[in-house]
Amino acid sequence: MTASTLGPVLRTRPRTEGRKPVTSTYNELLARVRGEGLLERRRGFYIAMFAVLVTGLLGAVAGFILLGDSWFQLLIAAALGLIFTQFAFLGHEASHRQVFASGPTNDRAGRLIATWLVGMSYQWWMTKHTRHHANPNTEGKDPDIAFDTISFTETDAARQRGLLAVITRRQGYLFFPLLLLEGVNLHVTSIRSLLSRGPVERRSTELVAIGLRLSIYVTIVFLMLPVGMAFAFLGVQLAVFGVYMGASFAPNHKGMPLLPAGTRVDFLNKQVLTSRNIRGGWSMSLLMGGLNHQIEHHLFPSMARPHLRRARQLVREHCAIHDIPYTETGLVNSYRIVIRYLNRVGLAARDPFDCPAAAQLRRV
Repeated sequence: MTASTLGPVLRTRPRTEGRKPVTSTYNELLARVRGEGLLERRRGFYIAMFAVLVTGLLGAVAGFILLGDSWFQLLIAAALGLIFTQFAFLGHEASHRQVFASGPTNDRAGRLIATWLVGMSYQWWMTKHTRHHANPNTEGKDPDIAFDTISFTETDAARQRGLLAVITRRQGYLFFPLLLLEGVNLHVTSIRSLLSRGPVERRSTELVAIGLRLSIYVTIVFLMLPVGMAFAFLGVQLAVFGVYMGASFAPNHKGMPLLPAGTRVDFLNKQVLTSRNIRGGWSMSLLMGGLNHQIEHHLFPSMARPHLRRARQLVREHCAIHDIPYTETGLVNSYRIVIRYLNRVGLAARDPFDCPAAAQLRRV
């Protein structure tokens, strides 16, 4: 489904005899999901995942020490980029209360993972991501489509100037190269949010944690490696982290319908119509941290990752019965969709005279 098909879906349809309101059908779906125990926690799964990642992290540290002054260290840097992203997935799940029944316990676990292990502000992520879940792909409300280097709306694309306008015109093709810088952007943005004016919960705690983590990490790298190799090590680690994070989150909503500001849509339609699932079994769920089941994640944010696959079957059946479009595609095709969508949006940043007809007139 594309943005152009959203209108007919959102228009008020005449209710057929005996047809139930969408809100009540969501309650039916929720009752069925709860009845199958799919909202129960799976602490054992997350404890095992955390243990595996800690083991992987310790293995990477051991490899870093044993390799010493060698360009093979860049393989360790790439491995760290993958491991930190997997930790970020766990932090994301803790922020959604997927791991423990207790909210404060989830927050403590999420803050430990996000600030001490990944080096990002947990509070910033919570604030930003909560707004996204409340209004996915809604103009003016979803921070994930807000005005930035990448433009997700034609209005924002037309606002770009100078070098950013040049980038925007080709932003689809440049999307993955730009993700090489996303790791740096995520760290800088989260720290900037902690330094912003106004009240920020646990500002001092997170600044201290991130500062200590960054100082220790960078100091060790520069003490163990020559200067040039140290910079290369950090560059590779951050590049892999940025590409992996961006490639995992981008397919879920980019290229799906945008909701104009002020649009009123019920919860079920809002979450299903603006989200896209990625096909694949347990390996895809492991690769993407459960984000491949984006529709189910948005409908049931606190659902543990192992339950999402079964929930997908229930949601697909429910959407088919109630004539709600359910979007699912392969991972590679999702990237094609995202690239085409970004290129189409980027056309709005073109010079109004940058067209064949105008060029021909100038030559006359």
